[in-house]
Amino acid sequence: MIFFEHEDVALLLSARSLSNALTMRCFGCKENKLSNEFPQFDITENCKHPRFHCMRCVIRQVKEKKCCPFAECGKPVTPESRNIAIIQRTLDEMFREYTTEFTPLVIPEGVGQGVVRVAVLNGDSMTVNYRPSMTILELKQSIQNKMKHEVQKQKLLYNDIEIKVYGDGQKQMKLRDYNIQPNSTVYLVVLMLAIPVGFDHVVFDLYWGFPLSGVDFLDASCLLYNGTQFLHLCDWRHLSCVSGAVQHSGDIMDSIKNQGHHVINVYLKKIPSEVTHLFFTLSAWGSPNISKYPNPSLKFYEADKPNTDLCKTSFTHANHSQAVIMCSMSRSGGRWAIYESGKLSAGNTRVYDPIKGSIQTLISQGY
Repeated sequence: MIFFEHEDVALLLSARSLSNALTMRCFGCKENKLSNEFPQFDITENCKHPRFHCMRCVIRQVKEKKCCPFAECGKPVTPESRNIAIIQRTLDEMFREYTTEFTPLVIPEGVGQGVVRVAVLNGDSMTVNYRPSMTILELKQSIQNKMKHEVQKQKLLYNDIEIKVYGDGQKQMKLRDYNIQPNSTVYLVVLMLAIPVGFDHVVFDLYWGFPLSGVDFLDASCLLYNGTQFLHLCDWRHLSCVSGAVQHSGDIMDSIKNQGHHVINVYLKKIPSEVTHLFFTLSAWGSPNISKYPNPSLKFYEADKPNTDLCKTSFTHANHSQAVIMCSMSRSGGRWAIYESGKLSAGNTRVYDPIKGSIQTLISQGY
């Protein structure tokens, strides 16, 4: 359902409903591309023409000829200019490349035993001095001291498996038991809440301000999985899934306050048994990244306790990303738990494939 208070907003929302399939043909490479692959602003202050060249062609032309790529314009511009730098950063985020190539770490002589790096998906990290005899419990206690995450709420992953405090026969596990090497990285997943029996209705509630360019959308979505297999989607177009277990409000736009609003309601007792994970994401619709939306506000709470957040809601680390996976709800042994994420991703509600790929990677790594 869509609510609006101004006819201009109504027209924009109508256009949004059709724009999922909208592409533009680039004058440079002659390829059809999504509209968000074109610059969102003029290349120079003197460019007063439509932006018909994609960001890749703009970067290439400026590097080669140091001028605007539009033939009828040709205004001079250098690769070092502010606008070109912004376009390059936007491209880097939209089409980030990942590598699985392994480069062994060599410890120089005389440096000692090295360290273990502990990294969180939101970019936080710490190091501890490496000792092969260090127990996993000692490592978790160091994390609690430095990062303030309680030992019992830490889930540690190394080489895509969970490293646990106790092994068979209640043996205290050590770094060497998991073949953790000096200067390795261990990933930390933080348990936000182990959901008690009887817990049912949770709410994912998002507000955002319109960017300077005008009415735009910071989209909240929920993606449902069975293991790594994608099952269902709930967003501004798909307002309900799995027989109403997950419901989306649609776009609630206020042209007086210049503010947008999305609400996702989740009824855990209605979710089918084959669903093992729910991932909650935010993504930029028309703007190149999340930073363009002023004063975003996100709450994730139990419906009966709206003043108690279930998930850390700060996502300033995602300002220059197109999308962020905020948190997840995972089911194991019939019980749900909420885990913090903050994983950055490309993609948005036009093109979900990059977001789905990021989520499947998280699940396959034991997240």
